[in-house]
Amino acid sequence: MTHSRWFRAVAIAEAISWTGLLIGMLFKYVLSDNEVGVKIFGPIHGGIFVVYVVTVLIVRGPLRWSWPVTLAALAASVPPLFTWFFEIWAVRTGRIDAGPKAAVPSRPEANSTAA
Repeated sequence: MTHSRWFRAVAIAEAISWTGLLIGMLFKYVLSDNEVGVKIFGPIHGGIFVVYVVTVLIVRGPLRWSWPVTLAALAASVPPLFTWFFEIWAVRTGRIDAGPKAAVPSRPEANSTAA
């Protein structure tokens, strides 16, 4: 697995675990007094959070991230779902590969059938 794909997988997993923890907190503190969601997703999110931080530190070199980009990636791990937003931004700005490129040309004149 490439560094880009590994980072993307971990960033998305971290965002999903945040979502699970937030839903668990909603049930615990707002809807009922049920702690099951927090007990399940708390440790899962904590583990994935640590994996995300280590992953950022490992892939920053191979992906040629500057320190400001690296610090932004690390800061994205704190607010809920920001790792996913960082991943989207990193793909759009070319800091990580988006995967296989589409075969459709991006210029309108390349799609023209006029001779």
